[in-house]
Amino acid sequence: MMTGRFHKMHGLGNDFVIIDARDQPMELSSAMAAAIANRHNGIGCDQLIILRPSSEADVRMQIFNADGSEVESCGNASRCVARLIGEETRIETAGGIITGNATADGAIVDMGKPHFDWQSIPLAYAMDTLNMPVGWEDLQNPSAINVGNPHVIFFVKDSAAVLLDQLGPMIEVDPLFPEKVNVNVCHIEDGTIYLRVWERGVGLTRACGTGACATAVAAIKRGLASSPVRVELPGGSLVISWADGENILMEGPTTYVFAGEADWTQFG
Repeated sequence: MMTGRFHKMHGLGNDFVIIDARDQPMELSSAMAAAIANRHNGIGCDQLIILRPSSEADVRMQIFNADGSEVESCGNASRCVARLIGEETRIETAGGIITGNATADGAIVDMGKPHFDWQSIPLAYAMDTLNMPVGWEDLQNPSAINVGNPHVIFFVKDSAAVLLDQLGPMIEVDPLFPEKVNVNVCHIEDGTIYLRVWERGVGLTRACGTGACATAVAAIKRGLASSPVRVELPGGSLVISWADGENILMEGPTTYVFAGEADWTQFG
């Protein structure tokens, strides 16, 4: 038996099982992570987060998507971890070191600098990443940005009208994106970005922090929005601040749902 405690938290409905393994080391396989994330037979979450010791920061955050794949970064999870720890926290991720500060109802996270060159996203071949000469059905000429993980952003007339449950999985695995990609569709109204996200390895999600960051940066770069900008997602809103050459700041609420205990050997 390998019993341990966990925290259940969410940021705008983007939910996490967080396991603190800093004092009690543990290893989980991808199959075990997927089993824990399963909403019918497991605990249920969009991402499983394991907190580990770090030699470079206050804590290292290991991130598994619901399908068991390991990913580099998660903005909403970073805010939840900062709120859980409850003070200014330097968080090591596979996508780089970020800094989070707890607020009364959530956290502000410094997500670092975005990357625009095609190799960093990565793409399969060189092209202009601000106005990409590619498209999938009605989704055309997106931007691509890496904010710790890869995102493609489409600006449309009505994001709610896009069949993202059909187009998202097709674009996610397109050979143009060697490491797959998160798919964002948005429209802008009265200075506010309205965003929906197909998240790599998860599917349609109520909120995606890195997606909000990438979309806000792309909108600012294209001259469609100004900083700070509010990003409305199905689960709620985030405020993103960014200027060219600077780090991205993301602010929004988090919710602590419950604490629990599980025998991890029962999963996978």
